[in-house]
Parts: sequence; structure tokens; C-alpha cells
Amino acid sequence: MGWYRRPRRSSARVMWTIALHLSLVAYLVPPSLSRLPAQQPELPIAAAVIRVAPPLPPPAEPVVGVQSVEELFRAVETAKEGTTILLSPGRYMLPRRLEIRTDRLTLRGATGRREEVILDGGPHQLGELLAIHGCSDVVVADLTIENVRWNGIKLDTDSGVHRVTIYNCILHNIWQRGVKGVRVPATVARPEGFRVMYCLFYNDRPKSYADDPADTPENFQGNYIGGIDVMFAMRWTISDNVFYNIQGRTREGRGAIFLWHDSRDCIVERNVIINCDVGIAIGNSYKPPDVPVHATNIVVRNNFVVQCPESDIVADYTRDCLIANNTIFDPENRLGRLIRLVHDNSGTVVASNLLVGSPIRNESTSEIRLLQNLVLPPSPDLFADPKRGDLHLKTPQLAVCDGGTPLPQVTEDFDRQPRDSRPDIGADEWPKESPLQKSN
Repeated sequence: MGWYRRPRRSSARVMWTIALHLSLVAYLVPPSLSRLPAQQPELPIAAAVIRVAPPLPPPAEPVVGVQSVEELFRAVETAKEGTTILLSPGRYMLPRRLEIRTDRLTLRGATGRREEVILDGGPHQLGELLAIHGCSDVVVADLTIENVRWNGIKLDTDSGVHRVTIYNCILHNIWQRGVKGVRVPATVARPEGFRVMYCLFYNDRPKSYADDPADTPENFQGNYIGGIDVMFAMRWTISDNVFYNIQGRTREGRGAIFLWHDSRDCIVERNVIINCDVGIAIGNSYKPPDVPVHATNIVVRNNFVVQCPESDIVADYTRDCLIANNTIFDPENRLGRLIRLVHDNSGTVVASNLLVGSPIRNESTSEIRLLQNLVLPPSPDLFADPKRGDLHLKTPQLAVCDGGTPLPQVTEDFDRQPRDSRPDIGADEWPKESPLQKSN
């Protein structure tokens, strides 16, 4: 048997083989950080209703800058009280839930442009992406959270979390709740003083079974989805946000804004809600025996709500709430639920709301005050761009202008323009000084 000498491979072929192996590894194992240029989401939403968040002040020391997923986890886990963590632009592929457990910690994008810093749960199929546990006075700002099976921002409110601010964030393709606050036991103080402001919540399409293995034909039929869902909220402010396409598989999802389980003294104002299954829900038809009322003294004012087929605004087991000066455009609502009042709503006031579609659907037997609400047919002369969420008045309307009920809780309109002693009906106040021009 003769001696066989293996032929030598050329250096070019060796380099080609190495390059091929590296490309396969890069394909199979996604990088933890991508520097791809970020873009503003292109959505069919009128520019006039997307609020520009006032910039946050410069951070105070100590400040920690991060440029990788590893640095991000290390910074959060070792942060001292009062630290600001600044994230450099990029897409951060998180391998597990990121938990904030430090008081007065701020987590924010370094540039102030929320689309430039993305925390992505998709590559690792995260159930929850960001959690806040056992701490208070936390700020999450100027960033995007996307591709999460369950909760984008999980508030572990049963661990004593208070005064969290979620500011100028995007929550995108979150398949249960963009922001979730859980049930609080009687031994823990209810979550107080939260603010969710200047955020954009949107999904690319209705939910499917593949998005969330926990949502099955045997339980929620692919409809367990909402925007903000909080139990036992106390003195929350939810304002100046946009919600778009928060939809269940069969268009029977939960509220874009959903406050229940004995929530109290909250304000929901100047939000824009477009093509979600439910717009604003204070309360729910399910009420456990230990919860006497779902919502007390909640103020829902100056919101634009467009085409939410299950309900645009619903009050269900409430007490002493105010639903005032909202504008709702939903002329083809399949259930006639532009404003729905169901079960016990003692002391609740519904005033000066402008509805294009069905009149208020009052299914409650309790004493409710209905004051100066107005129903109009659709008209091209009524709103600036209704299907894209812009429900500013296009022209002064005789039935709208000066036709509302003055209320001490409603002194401004959607644009924070002052209301006088003869307020208009709806969220938009036509300027008194100019009958021919409208400044939005």
C-alpha cells in the first residue's frame, strides 16, 4: 500500500471556509447589539396629534453610559440610588428580563430620540422585557421596547413600587400589555403617583396565536392584549400618549387604557386612541368579591378616540367618576358603544362629550348625570382628519361651540388652550378670538 499525501489547501480556500463559518454563526446567533440606523415609525396618524415631548433636563451625577447589553445589565444591577444610565444608540437584544431594583434610578436614551435606542425581546422570545421591583421614583425615558410576548414594562406593584415615570417611549409589538401593574395584596400600599406620558403604543397587526403561546383557543382566543393595564392605581396620570392598532385576533381585545380593581383618583387626558379594540376602560364586568368598586374619582377628559369596535369609552362598576369633553369618531361601531355605561356607576358624570356615531349607551340602573353630550352625523366639514386621529374641529360648529357644561375639572382643551365659562362640547375648543382661523 503506497504512501498517500493529502493535498494542501490553498490559503484562499481556507480563508473562504473561515468566512463562511463566521457568517453562519452570525446568522444563527444574533448579535447582542446592532448599530443599524433607526427610523421614526411610519404610521397613518396625523402629525397634529403626535405630541413632541419636552426634553428632559440634563442628568445629574452619577451618570453611567452603556454601549452593550452586558454593560446595560451590569449598570442596572450595580447602580447606586440616584444613578442615571444613558444608553447609546443601537438595538439591544436582551437575553433575559432586565430588572430595576434601585430607588431614583433613571434609564434613558442618550440622544433623547426614542427611536434610536431599542430594547428588543424578539431574538430570545422574552415574556417580559423590563421590570421595576421593590423601588420607587424610577424614570424610563427616550427609548423603544419591542417584540415581547407578554409585558413590555412590568410593574411589580405587589412589591411596593411607587412614583414611576414612563416618558417619551415607544412600545411596539407587545402581545399582552405594554405596561402592566399587577394585583396588590392588602398588606402592600397601592401603587401611587405614576405617570405615563408622551408615549406611542402600537402593533403592526392584530395578535395571532403564534405571538403568545399562553393565549389559546381554550382561554382568551387570541384576544388577551391591551396597552396600559393597572390594578389598584392611586393618583396616576396617563396623558399625551398615542395608541394605534392594539387589536386581538378577532378584534375583542382589552383596553388601550384599562384601570380597574379599586383604582382611585387618576387622570386620563389628551390621549389619542386609533383602531384599538377598546379605547378607555375604567372598570370591567368581572369584579372579584373583595373589590367593591373598580374605579373611584377617575377623570377622563379631552381625549380623541377613533374606531374602537368593542367600546370607545366604557365605565363598569365605577363611583364618582367624570367622563367629560372627549371627542369620539366611530360612525360604524358594530355594537353602538361609543360611550358605554354598564352595571353600577353611582355618582358618575358624563358631560360635554362629542360623539359621531351612536348615542351614549346607558345600561346602568344607578344614578348617572348626563349633561350636554352631543351626537352628530359624520360630515367632511367636521374634523380635520378623523380616520388618522385628528379630531380638531375643521370649522366652527353651531351646536358644538359654547354648548358645553363648565366644569372645574376641565379648564383646558386637548391642546391645553383655556376654556371659558361657555366651553365647547368635545375635546377641542374653538378659539374665541378668531372665528375664521383655528390654531391647533
